[in-house]
Amino acid sequence: MQSVSEQIDAASALRIGLFGGTFDPPHVGHLVTAVNVRHALQLDVVVLMVANVPWQKVGSRPITSAQQRLAMVRAAVADVPGLLAGDHEIGHGGPSYTADTLEALTLEHPGASLFTIMGDDAAARFETWERYHDVAGTSTLVVVDRPGAPTTLSPSFVWERVEVPHLDVSSTDLRDRVRDGRPLDYLVTTPVLELISELGLYQEGG
Repeated sequence: MQSVSEQIDAASALRIGLFGGTFDPPHVGHLVTAVNVRHALQLDVVVLMVANVPWQKVGSRPITSAQQRLAMVRAAVADVPGLLAGDHEIGHGGPSYTADTLEALTLEHPGASLFTIMGDDAAARFETWERYHDVAGTSTLVVVDRPGAPTTLSPSFVWERVEVPHLDVSSTDLRDRVRDGRPLDYLVTTPVLELISELGLYQEGG
């Protein structure tokens, strides 16, 4: 399997979106966000970067293994043009920080324009991120909002706002649905649904 770097090079990408997350599991809301941001900002690719150890969530609940979450993201984006699953943070090991990932992408793709994609909830906490000034200094920040509910960042940052359709779906609810025996159909893609069943994920805890 080609690395993300090789896939980006093959596409001659110059505008790269970084959409980081735990993706436990990845759902249609993630895909709608990635596809719409790619279209709005004319990005060559959007990389759904799977966190190795999501430091802001450690201790709050059991977290599915990084490799299983990566497998689900790969399944989710396999047939979606312009979306890639990223494993930089898993390969790096330890806690995952966006600043480190952007630094790696800058070295791998000199001259590329980088865009860090975040939801409005993450944007509201942006200045709590580790080395957030480095994130803002090496990428354009992209704040994803539902229509009519704008979130703003400091004017000292270079940032864009993209409206996307609001889908009231969350990974927390999906994990609860598995435990309760409720359907996940149409909330995750069929390949992701099949992987959740095959791996026996979310049956207990989490």
